[in-house]
Amino acid sequence: MNKHRRSVRLQGYDYSRAGAYFVTVCAHNRACLFGDIVDGEMQLNDAVRMVEQWWAELNNKFPHIETDEYVIMPNHFHGIIILVGADLRVRPHSGAHAGAPLPTIIQWFKTMTTNAYIHGVKTNGGAPFPGKLWQRNYYEHIIRNDDELNRIREYIVNNPAKWALDRENPNGQYPTGQPRGVAPTEGGLP
Repeated sequence: MNKHRRSVRLQGYDYSRAGAYFVTVCAHNRACLFGDIVDGEMQLNDAVRMVEQWWAELNNKFPHIETDEYVIMPNHFHGIIILVGADLRVRPHSGAHAGAPLPTIIQWFKTMTTNAYIHGVKTNGGAPFPGKLWQRNYYEHIIRNDDELNRIREYIVNNPAKWALDRENPNGQYPTGQPRGVAPTEGGLP
Protein backbone atom coordinates (compact mmCIF):
# COMPACT_ATOMS: atom_id res chain seq x y z
CA MET A 1 0.00 0.00 0.00
CA ASN A 2 1.27 3.47 -0.85
CA LYS A 3 1.76 5.51 2.33
CA HIS A 4 1.89 8.75 0.37
CA ARG A 5 -1.59 9.95 -0.47
CA ARG A 6 -2.38 12.27 -3.30
CA SER A 7 -3.35 15.67 -1.94
CA VAL A 8 -6.93 16.75 -2.50
CA ARG A 9 -6.01 20.41 -2.01
CA LEU A 10 -5.91 22.70 -5.04
CA GLN A 11 -2.24 22.90 -5.99
CA GLY A 12 -0.81 26.40 -5.58
CA TYR A 13 -3.89 27.80 -3.80
CA ASP A 14 -3.32 29.79 -0.59
CA TYR A 15 -5.82 28.37 1.92
CA SER A 16 -5.13 31.24 4.32
CA ARG A 17 -6.58 33.86 1.98
CA ALA A 18 -9.97 35.36 2.61
CA GLY A 19 -12.86 33.49 1.08
CA ALA A 20 -15.65 31.00 1.70
CA TYR A 21 -15.07 27.26 1.85
CA PHE A 22 -17.51 24.33 1.83
CA VAL A 23 -16.04 21.60 4.03
CA THR A 24 -16.99 17.94 4.45
CA VAL A 25 -15.42 15.80 7.16
CA CYS A 26 -16.31 12.08 7.22
CA ALA A 27 -16.30 9.72 10.18
CA HIS A 28 -13.52 7.15 10.09
CA ASN A 29 -14.57 4.28 7.82
CA ARG A 30 -17.81 6.23 7.31
CA ALA A 31 -19.20 4.74 10.51
CA CYS A 32 -22.65 6.10 11.41
CA LEU A 33 -21.79 7.43 14.89
CA PHE A 34 -23.60 10.75 15.01
CA GLY A 35 -27.27 9.83 15.09
CA ASP A 36 -30.02 8.88 12.67
CA ILE A 37 -32.23 10.50 10.07
CA VAL A 38 -35.88 10.25 11.15
CA ASP A 39 -38.59 11.64 8.87
CA GLY A 40 -36.00 13.66 6.96
CA GLU A 41 -34.48 15.28 10.06
CA MET A 42 -31.20 14.54 11.77
CA GLN A 43 -31.61 13.23 15.31
CA LEU A 44 -28.30 13.71 17.12
CA ASN A 45 -27.33 11.34 19.87
CA ASP A 46 -26.20 12.84 23.18
CA ALA A 47 -22.53 11.94 22.88
CA VAL A 48 -22.03 13.97 19.70
CA ARG A 49 -23.91 17.18 20.40
CA MET A 50 -20.42 18.42 21.17
CA VAL A 51 -19.73 18.65 17.42
CA GLU A 52 -22.13 21.61 17.34
CA GLN A 53 -20.43 23.16 20.36
CA TRP A 54 -16.96 22.89 18.83
CA TRP A 55 -18.24 24.23 15.51
CA ALA A 56 -19.47 27.33 17.37
CA GLU A 57 -16.19 27.54 19.29
CA LEU A 58 -14.26 27.93 16.03
CA ASN A 59 -15.37 31.59 15.98
CA ASN A 60 -13.65 32.21 19.34
CA LYS A 61 -10.48 30.25 18.63
CA PHE A 62 -10.04 31.74 15.16
CA PRO A 63 -11.36 35.33 15.28
CA HIS A 64 -10.69 35.85 11.57
CA ILE A 65 -13.37 33.36 10.55
CA GLU A 66 -17.13 33.18 10.45
CA THR A 67 -18.90 29.86 10.60
CA ASP A 68 -21.94 29.69 8.38
CA GLU A 69 -24.50 27.00 7.61
CA TYR A 70 -23.67 23.45 8.77
CA VAL A 71 -25.24 20.04 9.26
CA ILE A 72 -24.19 16.94 11.15
CA MET A 73 -25.18 13.77 9.33
CA PRO A 74 -25.00 10.16 10.62
CA ASN A 75 -21.43 9.69 9.33
CA HIS A 76 -20.20 13.08 8.16
CA PHE A 77 -20.29 16.81 8.71
CA HIS A 78 -20.82 19.63 6.21
CA GLY A 79 -20.08 23.25 7.01
CA ILE A 80 -19.18 26.58 5.46
CA ILE A 81 -16.21 28.51 6.84
CA ILE A 82 -15.58 32.08 5.76
CA LEU A 83 -12.07 33.45 6.27
CA VAL A 84 -12.24 37.21 6.65
CA GLY A 85 -9.07 39.29 6.27
CA ALA A 86 -6.92 36.37 7.37
CA ASP A 87 -3.44 37.03 8.73
CA LEU A 88 -1.24 34.19 9.97
CA ARG A 89 -0.13 35.40 13.41
CA VAL A 90 -0.93 33.90 16.80
CA ARG A 91 -2.15 36.22 19.55
CA PRO A 92 0.40 35.62 22.31
CA HIS A 93 -1.80 36.55 25.28
CA SER A 94 -4.85 34.45 24.43
CA GLY A 95 -3.37 31.67 22.31
CA ALA A 96 -6.04 32.47 19.73
CA HIS A 97 -4.98 32.42 16.14
CA ALA A 98 -5.31 35.83 14.52
CA GLY A 99 -5.32 34.06 11.18
CA ALA A 100 -4.82 30.46 10.20
CA PRO A 101 -5.08 28.54 6.99
CA LEU A 102 -8.11 26.33 6.49
CA PRO A 103 -6.20 23.06 7.14
CA THR A 104 -5.16 24.32 10.60
CA ILE A 105 -8.76 25.24 11.42
CA ILE A 106 -10.09 21.85 10.33
CA GLN A 107 -7.34 19.98 12.19
CA TRP A 108 -8.18 21.86 15.40
CA PHE A 109 -11.90 21.10 14.93
CA LYS A 110 -11.20 17.40 14.36
CA THR A 111 -8.88 17.22 17.38
CA MET A 112 -11.30 18.94 19.75
CA THR A 113 -14.32 16.92 18.61
CA THR A 114 -12.35 13.67 18.87
CA ASN A 115 -11.26 14.49 22.43
CA ALA A 116 -14.82 15.44 23.39
CA TYR A 117 -16.21 12.30 21.76
CA ILE A 118 -13.76 10.11 23.70
CA HIS A 119 -14.90 11.86 26.89
CA GLY A 120 -18.54 11.24 25.89
CA VAL A 121 -17.90 7.55 25.31
CA LYS A 122 -16.30 7.24 28.75
CA THR A 123 -18.84 9.28 30.71
CA ASN A 124 -22.13 9.09 28.78
CA GLY A 125 -21.93 5.71 27.11
CA GLY A 126 -21.53 7.04 23.58
CA ALA A 127 -20.98 4.64 20.70
CA PRO A 128 -17.40 3.38 20.84
CA PHE A 129 -15.20 3.84 17.79
CA PRO A 130 -11.94 2.23 16.60
CA GLY A 131 -9.51 4.88 17.87
CA LYS A 132 -10.12 7.47 15.15
CA LEU A 133 -13.27 9.54 14.98
CA TRP A 134 -12.60 11.21 11.62
CA GLN A 135 -11.02 10.15 8.37
CA ARG A 136 -7.47 11.35 7.86
CA ASN A 137 -8.33 14.01 5.31
CA TYR A 138 -11.33 16.19 4.53
CA TYR A 139 -12.94 17.58 1.41
CA GLU A 140 -13.16 21.30 0.73
CA HIS A 141 -14.57 23.33 -2.11
CA ILE A 142 -13.61 26.95 -2.70
CA ILE A 143 -16.86 28.91 -3.01
CA ARG A 144 -16.45 31.33 -5.87
CA ASN A 145 -19.54 33.57 -5.77
CA ASP A 146 -22.79 34.39 -3.94
CA ASP A 147 -24.92 32.16 -6.16
CA GLU A 148 -22.72 29.18 -5.35
CA LEU A 149 -22.70 30.11 -1.65
CA ASN A 150 -26.50 30.20 -1.57
CA ARG A 151 -26.78 26.92 -3.49
CA ILE A 152 -24.42 25.21 -1.02
CA ARG A 153 -26.32 26.65 1.95
CA GLU A 154 -29.51 25.18 0.50
CA TYR A 155 -27.78 21.83 -0.06
CA ILE A 156 -26.64 21.76 3.58
CA VAL A 157 -30.09 22.63 4.93
CA ASN A 158 -31.77 19.99 2.74
CA ASN A 159 -29.13 17.29 3.25
CA PRO A 160 -30.99 15.33 5.97
CA ALA A 161 -34.16 15.17 3.86
CA LYS A 162 -32.11 13.72 0.98
CA TRP A 163 -30.22 11.15 3.05
CA ALA A 164 -31.58 8.27 0.95
CA LEU A 165 -29.75 9.81 -2.04
CA ASP A 166 -26.60 10.81 -0.12
CA ARG A 167 -23.34 9.33 -1.41
CA GLU A 168 -22.20 8.85 2.21
CA ASN A 169 -25.29 6.81 3.15
CA PRO A 170 -24.22 3.15 3.33
CA ASN A 171 -27.81 2.11 2.50
CA GLY A 172 -28.47 4.95 0.07
CA GLN A 173 -29.56 5.03 -3.54
CA TYR A 174 -26.86 7.37 -4.87
CA PRO A 175 -26.22 6.84 -8.60
CA THR A 176 -23.18 4.65 -9.17
CA GLY A 177 -20.17 6.12 -10.90
CA GLN A 178 -20.59 9.53 -9.25
CA PRO A 179 -17.50 10.84 -7.43
CA ARG A 180 -17.55 11.38 -3.66
CA GLY A 181 -17.27 14.84 -2.19
CA VAL A 182 -18.32 16.94 -5.16
CA ALA A 183 -19.86 20.33 -4.39
CA PRO A 184 -23.55 20.73 -5.22
CA THR A 185 -24.50 21.65 -8.76
CA GLU A 186 -27.51 23.48 -10.12
CA GLY A 187 -29.57 20.29 -9.61
CA GLY A 188 -28.89 20.34 -5.87
CA LEU A 189 -27.13 16.98 -5.54
CA PRO A 190 -23.39 16.72 -5.05
